Amino acid sequence: MPYITADDGAEIFYTDWGAEGTPVVLSHGWPLSSDAWAAAALYLAEHGHRAVAHDRRGHGRSSRTWDGNEMDTYADDLACLLDALDLHDVTLVGHSTGGGEVVRYVSRHGTDRVARVVLVSAVPPLMVRTDDNPDGLPMEVFDQIRAGERADRSQLYRDLADGPFFGHNRRGDVDQGFRDAFWLQSMACGHRAAYECIAAFSATDFRPDLATIDVPALVIHGDDDQIVPYDVGGKRSVELIADARLLTYPGSGHALPDTDRDRLHADLLAFIDS
Repeated sequence: MPYITADDGAEIFYTDWGAEGTPVVLSHGWPLSSDAWAAAALYLAEHGHRAVAHDRRGHGRSSRTWDGNEMDTYADDLACLLDALDLHDVTLVGHSTGGGEVVRYVSRHGTDRVARVVLVSAVPPLMVRTDDNPDGLPMEVFDQIRAGERADRSQLYRDLADGPFFGHNRRGDVDQGFRDAFWLQSMACGHRAAYECIAAFSATDFRPDLATIDVPALVIHGDDDQIVPYDVGGKRSVELIADARLLTYPGSGHALPDTDRDRLHADLLAFIDS
């Protein structure tokens, strides 16, 4: 299996499909792996692009490091991947926590290798409620997730999959296969990485990072997202990026790469080819 070596020696697993086309690098959400992007990667590779997706450190098949489970290191690992594969004219696509990884990469490493950015149900600008972010979610929400991670992480992932992650609690129409895949990928994440990443995705302030994006950006968000609420995430992010367009998916939840797969794939391809 292919790996690149991060600056601290961590081994980062990745897939690389359709190697002749313009590159698209896909960053996944918490606590999943690059498998969450497999359908999109296949679609993009079949439509003439080079689709690269990696397992964030601590997740999936990558090294389970004790340290480095925060956004600066995630972004630096992404930089190591782009450098090792010598990718240029890249479209960076981040879902949920992966969106934070993407914008922190741009802030720390610039856009010399980057042509465009896509944020899908992404955690920026800032999820947690603070004095200067009064519309954010209460810290108690994330403390409850941390408590579930410590007490019975398997049940936590079942509850997320059967409830707000896919919006199954709204309609009861999400395939069992999608929910099982979420649980399976989540259980492959290291316990410490999963626990520490809760703070990384919820309490990292990406507002300064968004202001550094100087390439075209597409922000895609469902207006019934129960994980990263629309008004907290996508709607706010597009206001902080100089050249950004917002696509709102009416009635859709958080897991757009699964629940809105066909529309998302078409929108990604249209933006990448524009």
